[in-house]
Formats: sequence, structure tokens, C-alpha cells
Amino acid sequence: MSATTTLHATAAESLAAQLPTAAPLTAVPLPGGAAPAVLEAAVDGVVASFVGGLSADLALVLTDLHAVVAAGGADAALVDVTDVLRPSLEAAASVLGVGVLGDARRESAASLFADPETVVFELTAGGAAGGWFGVRIRENGTVSAPVAAGAVPAGNLGRINNVEMTLTVEIGRTRMSVRDVLGMEPGAVVELDRSAGAPADVLLNGRLIAHGEVVVVDQDYAVRITKILDVAETV
Repeated sequence: MSATTTLHATAAESLAAQLPTAAPLTAVPLPGGAAPAVLEAAVDGVVASFVGGLSADLALVLTDLHAVVAAGGADAALVDVTDVLRPSLEAAASVLGVGVLGDARRESAASLFADPETVVFELTAGGAAGGWFGVRIRENGTVSAPVAAGAVPAGNLGRINNVEMTLTVEIGRTRMSVRDVLGMEPGAVVELDRSAGAPADVLLNGRLIAHGEVVVVDQDYAVRITKILDVAETV
């Protein structure tokens, strides 16, 4: 088994271990790829793309996807099936190395499953198919060495001077079960994973670039940068 094939299998096993199904599922590779019946079922799937040193397209199809939807509550607008399945996709993507997993989307995964480059796994429980997982890995090659400060011509930088990017300040995170999220009411207190006085994280388009402290300027919240992280620290 090649290193790349092993990577596919490890990603599938990691995903299967995290799936919120009634019975544990086992990932079994399908040497012949997706059969017509699988492609028909794949019109209702959850897909996401991973971008990093290795990039990949991930697709998950469950035979009882409606049960996962119902688990969020019939009228629970707070919880979407993509939110429920994202931790499983994150587990699969985690074996690919450093990178970013994009938003999970509920859409047809038939074209991805039909691609000869996609490795397809059947997710089974007790010999019965509970779903399918497809992963298509794209090797991006090595990343070129970073350019020294000031080495990029000013003309090139001028082309992107007006491009806007999203800067986010994060004071902490936590993980909650769907039950706890749906049970939240006004006045509820959510404890974060960071102590009072700890620096906040400053993220640029989702990537950690600095630490800072939250301050108030003219009655508006702001952040005072206390440390800029280099590339090694952000990774």
C-alpha cells in the first residue's frame, strides 16, 4: 500500500470514528470506485475542501442523513446537518497535515464520487452500508521559500493594497453538545477555555497572526496588539 493510499485510509478511519451514528461504522475501500447506486445516493451529501501542503476534496453520504438532521430538532435553525457532521470531516482532514478546512456544504457529491481520482470507502455497520466517504487528494508540491521583507516590488504590492480581508479577535472557545446548544436561553453563561486576563487571538482570514488585549476606545471595543507571530508560530 502506497503512502498516499494509506493517507486516504487513515482519513476515512478517522472520519468513521467521529460520525454521530447509532452504530459505529467501519471504513472499507471500494476498489472499483462508486457503483451506480452510490452515485444515485450521492446527490444528497455533505462536501468540503481542505487547503494545505496537501489539498483534498472530501465528500460524505449517509444512508440515513435525515436521522442526523432530525437529531438537531425539527425546528432547530441553530443546528444544521453540516454543523453536526463537520467534526467528522475535521477528523479526516487532520491527517493531511497543516491546512484549513473550508465550510461544509450540503449538496450533490455525485461528480466527486464519479471522479477516477477519488478514493471511495463504504461505511458499514454489521455488514450493512451506512454511507460512503470519498476523498480526492491533490498534491500541491513544496511551498517556495518566503520572500525577504522589502524584496517584493512595490508595483506588485500596489495591486492588492485595496483588497479587504477579515480580521477577527477571539477571546476563547469551547465545545458543546447539540443538546446544550439547543438548551441555551438568554442569561445562560458559556464558559470559555481561556482565563481572565489572557491575551486574545487576532486572526486574519481565519489564520492566527497576533495576540492582543481587548480595550475600549470611544465606547467601542478594540484590540491593542501585544505580539505579532511569525510563520513558525502560526503553524
